[in-house]
Amino acid sequence: MEQKIKRIKRELVQEGVIVNMYTDYMEMPDGRVAQWDYIEHKKGAAAVLAVLPDGKIPMVRQYRNALDRITLEIPAGARDSITEDTAVCARRELEEETGYVCGKLEKLLALKSTVAFCNEFIDVYLATELSPGVQHLDEDEFIDIETYELSDLCEKIYAGEIQDAKTVAAILAYANKIHSETGRHN
Repeated sequence: MEQKIKRIKRELVQEGVIVNMYTDYMEMPDGRVAQWDYIEHKKGAAAVLAVLPDGKIPMVRQYRNALDRITLEIPAGARDSITEDTAVCARRELEEETGYVCGKLEKLLALKSTVAFCNEFIDVYLATELSPGVQHLDEDEFIDIETYELSDLCEKIYAGEIQDAKTVAAILAYANKIHSETGRHN
């Protein structure tokens, strides 16, 4: 079914550091005009699921203001510019947040985080051949690093303990990759 919805006008409501908020005026198929919120993520982002030589996965535990609580996530961050390769961003964020440097990086998946009202995209990478580097957090980042077995992370997803979309998608994609390659579930 083809829907004939047309944007008539977009008004900037608030300009932010990471995102801009707009009101879009949309003409509906029946001729009515509706107002929709639109959040423009300025740069896009990258995330990385890293796997240590022993198979464990380093995760970051940090406070998230939008939820007003501590979350457990894979390392991630915004690109430095709209032209920065997301693989470069993923390598940087991995080292900044966890202190690990990867020898091998492969794209695991690409996702749009919240398609109903935001254009943010996140390229998710799988990092292997890890070696210790130096953690260097941004001045407003306070992160604890914890390592987990893949099976434990899957259990945390289904128990509702991990709800971050990029983290859920990355863990399940990696579990599927492992299952496809080895024929076993983790």
